[in-house]
Amino acid sequence: MKHGFIKVAAVTPEIRVADTVYNAAQISRHMEETAAEGAKIVVFPELCITGYTCNDLFLQEMLLEKAREALLQVAAGTKGKDALFFVGVPLVRENKLYNTAAVLYDGKILGIVPKANIPSYAEFYEGRHFTPGNGKPVDYILRDGGVEQRIPFGTKLLFEVEAIEGLKVGCEICEDLWMPETPGIAHALAGATLLVNLSASDETVGKDEYREMLVKSVSARTITGYVYASAGEGESSQDLVFGGHNIIAENGTVLAQAKRFRNETVYADVDIHRLLHERRRMSTYLTEHTEDYRVVAVPVKKVQTSLSRTFSPMPFVPGEQTVRDKRCDEILSIQSYGLKKRYQHTGCKKAVIGISGGLDSTLALLVTVRAFDLLGLERKDILSVTMPCFGTTDRTYDNACKLARVLGTTLREVDIKESVSLHFADIGQDMENHDVTYENGQARERTQVLMDIANKENALVIGTGDMSELALGWATYNGDHMSMYGVNVGVPKTLVRYLVQFYADTCNHGELERVLLDVLDTPVSPELLPPVDGVIAQKTEDLVGPYELHDFFLYYMLRCGFEPGKIYRVACSAFAGQYAGDVVLKWLKTFYRRFFAQQFKRSCLPDGPKVGSVAVSPRGDLRMPSDACGRIWLEELERLEEINAEELN
Repeated sequence: MKHGFIKVAAVTPEIRVADTVYNAAQISRHMEETAAEGAKIVVFPELCITGYTCNDLFLQEMLLEKAREALLQVAAGTKGKDALFFVGVPLVRENKLYNTAAVLYDGKILGIVPKANIPSYAEFYEGRHFTPGNGKPVDYILRDGGVEQRIPFGTKLLFEVEAIEGLKVGCEICEDLWMPETPGIAHALAGATLLVNLSASDETVGKDEYREMLVKSVSARTITGYVYASAGEGESSQDLVFGGHNIIAENGTVLAQAKRFRNETVYADVDIHRLLHERRRMSTYLTEHTEDYRVVAVPVKKVQTSLSRTFSPMPFVPGEQTVRDKRCDEILSIQSYGLKKRYQHTGCKKAVIGISGGLDSTLALLVTVRAFDLLGLERKDILSVTMPCFGTTDRTYDNACKLARVLGTTLREVDIKESVSLHFADIGQDMENHDVTYENGQARERTQVLMDIANKENALVIGTGDMSELALGWATYNGDHMSMYGVNVGVPKTLVRYLVQFYADTCNHGELERVLLDVLDTPVSPELLPPVDGVIAQKTEDLVGPYELHDFFLYYMLRCGFEPGKIYRVACSAFAGQYAGDVVLKWLKTFYRRFFAQQFKRSCLPDGPKVGSVAVSPRGDLRMPSDACGRIWLEELERLEEINAEELN
């Protein structure tokens, strides 16, 4: 439960219709298994104590009494188990029969939630047997061995798990999910962060996709975790077949899903803190604390959840190629249409772009070409300027020139060695002192050249820097940091690579593809230090760390609001076998230090399009003072380093 994670489970036990003794034993067995796996919220299917398909047997007094006895037996079996269980059972209250979820913890029945929406259409005949549930909770009187218990009974019940701040569980039953306004919406607005659904949804062709879509949709609209457990093998197949389609989702994303017709138990780690973060950042998400709701406290013990959840090492890049290709095409369109609008507004007809033979300038040039094609402007009016200096290698120079020519742009070469040398003489910079002045002097000279050419040609300077560089401040202030429109400002470095790869794969131009593939194979470098034996000596990732790590840190810090310890934990999981924990921690410290120290560069960024859910523009997602102190984040990282050192000793 540390960092807000809680392990949940959706279970489909094999049952026998109307055999409450057998069913209770199966349910209890699965309770043992799920508790042993560390699950803290466990959901069973609708009416699983009797079976959903009893039909008119629900009118038999014998079945109802045996169901009640089985419930008491199952509840007693939860004694000592530190988990909250939801079990489906038919119960009578004031001579009306209800389809209910009994909520069990540590030998007790904490509450009973009746089904709100009773279907009587198509293959469903529940209205023949069951009464719709009440909203505002009332008392259910349970007598057991001369002892009378009063148990909250109603749909408007929430179960607050005290071990995780903000974890409140609301319950729906099957058809409730299919309604235009589900009970889960009301639960979420009353504070529920996790919804559970006890279901008996039969299988028809294509229904699984629709069911999954409903679960994803409700979890997304309510910003909740959602645990859906459905009936499976053992139910009557007289007219229907049940597949045990269990689904666990979080804010529109499926975390785990059972294969149908397997009676498979699925587990997932739901991140309650991430859900709370998402609700906080959405100013339109307003909770309503209604008096009709009753909150039941559940004293689950606080333990660290052993994570089975996986985290993609590249959260900005879809793993599936078809989705990735669609995303790349969409991003290129956003970039190029944003630039197209800027040209329509300014009336300019030319572009100036500094090309280095590296990834970022390559992507910016491709976007500019696409925008000019959309505008019907001639590509020759794109001035591709290469500016070799002390660190330029033959490989990057050749690629820059080939790229400009094969795309039909106008190549212009401005060798800046002499002008930079004169400038260094003016300011007293020793040419042998390869310090930050030596590096930044070249970057600023290049920007001056681009800006002055743009003035001369009545053109716009197109920025090439990407979001990862901006997050780290890996840009020369008023050098490559500045432009008239930055097309890559919303694109992280890990995604830049895939965008260029996508362009190479889809351009249908052999020579262009060859150049792009060689650009992709070139180490990332600003090329501001002299090469060694003609090969790039200054590799960015050797200096600031791997961009795949920094993009991971950036996503989980800004998009999800994770604290450093949580980012470290999930990064170690995502990059297991690739980076050791001490390496992850080293670069995480670098990330936080640079992120806070370099905000002043992001505070005065040129315009550029947002393309994803994370952005660093001061006019977009990130309102952050340039002099904000990163002390509390860095101190937590120091504590993590001390803990790691102690563990190694």
